[in-house]
Amino acid sequence: MPFLSIPSDFNDSKQLSSDKRKSLFQQIQNHADIGFVLRILHASEISRNMLRSSPYNLNAMSHDAAISMIYAVLNSGVQIDTCYIDTVGIASAYQSKLERVFDGYNINFVVEKKADAKYAPCSAASVVAKESRDAIVEHWKWTERSSSISSSVVVGGGGQQYTPVNGHEFGSGYPSDPKCVEWMKSNCNMDKPFGYPDFVRFSWGPTKKSLGEGDTTASGAAAAAGGGGGGLIVKWEADEDNDEDENGGKQQSMQSFVVTKKKVDGDGNNNDSRVALCPPQRKKARLAIFNELGVSKVVAFA
Repeated sequence: MPFLSIPSDFNDSKQLSSDKRKSLFQQIQNHADIGFVLRILHASEISRNMLRSSPYNLNAMSHDAAISMIYAVLNSGVQIDTCYIDTVGIASAYQSKLERVFDGYNINFVVEKKADAKYAPCSAASVVAKESRDAIVEHWKWTERSSSISSSVVVGGGGQQYTPVNGHEFGSGYPSDPKCVEWMKSNCNMDKPFGYPDFVRFSWGPTKKSLGEGDTTASGAAAAAGGGGGGLIVKWEADEDNDEDENGGKQQSMQSFVVTKKKVDGDGNNNDSRVALCPPQRKKARLAIFNELGVSKVVAFA
């Protein structure tokens, strides 16, 4: 967007009143020379990325989201002269990364801290992001259905529609907001053992604390067992690796786990070479958590 097209009183969205942000967002939407693109990162996507075995952190997600939006603008036929970005992480490293990715596109990147308070395009983008986020949150449709949750309503097609305690009254979403704190407390583990609806980011510090992650004390276990004040503690059982066998001897070699048989040539004759076969897989014992929850394996569908 050209600098001169942006209305004059933009600023960092956090420094503007709600009414002012709405007014500016309306101006952006109605302006013939201004366009924008959004990349929405839902809480469930962030949770999956950050809690996988090799975490994909917020900084990397933010960088990749910005890159995908720049490509979207370029692919729509818009020529980008200068791209202003409010940094996530070290500004110089982020700028170098963007210059490598978009080498050959002749884009001048300006990556700085608090760019949304310095440059009009960033200020406008900040307003677009904040207003869009607020609209999504305000009109959020709960995806969960459960017959075990007391705070629910019957919906068509069977089952019940989840409705959290206090509904959408979760405040700003910041841990310093009393409304947010109360909502998190009231809705913790209402549908044990799932903790919270997917509206909540499970990788968020307050969520982990509320669910008692890492708390293996007696008090933590008691809170988890009772629900509504802690998560269900799940102990994933695994085979122990022993350095010695039952008789105190050395571990078996890797070769001892490989089954071999003589190789037969095309004429049906045995020769001296041998071929390795995979050993039969040992069936693992069923995890206790599934028995405790009464979960059974489905082998057929009606």
